[in-house]
Amino acid sequence: MITYKLEQNIDREQVMALYDSVGWIAYTQEPERLSLAIEQSLTVISAWQGNQLIGLIRAVGDGQTILYIQDLLVMPEFQNQKIGTALMNQLLAMYPDVRQKVLLTNDAPDVRHFYEKAGFVSCDSGDTVAFFRAY
Repeated sequence: MITYKLEQNIDREQVMALYDSVGWIAYTQEPERLSLAIEQSLTVISAWQGNQLIGLIRAVGDGQTILYIQDLLVMPEFQNQKIGTALMNQLLAMYPDVRQKVLLTNDAPDVRHFYEKAGFVSCDSGDTVAFFRAY
């Protein structure tokens, strides 16, 4: 049975294992920074099977005019079980009146399909443009 929790203080080792499982090594190379990012997020919802962290979504923003979905990840062995969908739905339900809900992710057919099913529109198919600067 999968349970969901709204909390920002999650055991660092559990977080590292989750991020490692999906290959997000840019995050796991700086464990202290990742821990601080999670703690300082606007919202963090986690998915658990028993005592094991298996998924997480986190958002940053002001909670009034903009919500930026920073991370959504589910351990590979638990993917395609609607856990990501449940995490996304719970987060969006918390901020129904926020006009701008934004995310930046890699462009792959399955990723695009997931976010389009959640009601997101790619900037390459609308009348908006997205810019980003990464180091």
